[in-house]
Amino acid sequence: MTADPGLVPIKGANAVVVRLRRAIETGIYSDGDQLPPERQLALALGAARSTVRKALEQLEGRGLVVRRVGAGTFVNYSGPIATSAGDVADLISPLQLIEVRLAVEPSMARLATIHASSKDLDQIGAVLAELDACGADQDRFTRLDSDFHLALARCSRNPLMLHIYQEINDVRTHAQWDRMKTVILNPETIALYNDQHRAILHSIASRDVAGAMSAISRHLETARQHLIGAETTE
Repeated sequence: MTADPGLVPIKGANAVVVRLRRAIETGIYSDGDQLPPERQLALALGAARSTVRKALEQLEGRGLVVRRVGAGTFVNYSGPIATSAGDVADLISPLQLIEVRLAVEPSMARLATIHASSKDLDQIGAVLAELDACGADQDRFTRLDSDFHLALARCSRNPLMLHIYQEINDVRTHAQWDRMKTVILNPETIALYNDQHRAILHSIASRDVAGAMSAISRHLETARQHLIGAETTE
């Protein structure tokens, strides 16, 4: 797997130290958490693996991490915690994002099935019609796919659910997905995803809670498998 071309490469271990220290201090990585492997950090940060290794050595020297031979690198920090969506977007991988979506979106679909109005369903149907017209346009599909899932979040009629999904969508716009979509999104995959979108909308319109939750889970699992395949081909 090569460095993410969508990121501005980090030059020098000090820059990596700053980024990882911020992630630790803001609670992205909590005390006792295991950091991702050097290879994954190098990809996420757009840095050379040797640079990441030097940065981890510096963090260990400052007492922020503990490196255990054969086990990995673990956070050693219990200071004040803040949150930063930008830092999360910098460090989360596309697969980690799908894992979060699999945890959130079935419940989102359940609430949408219960609460969506006829007007809501018409609006989602309009987005789906635009998705069907995307052809091979990866950028347009990505934008409309985001609109489709965000519309489902609005149908939940739950402000916290909508806020959570807006944060997820912010991460989806990060550069790492730009790299993945060029590998994954072709006319056949786009058509498959739109068939799955249609099944989700059909279940919601039919007020089939179990069906909607199952349909969105299948959709996200398909995306997860495509991401795994894309990563293994690099």
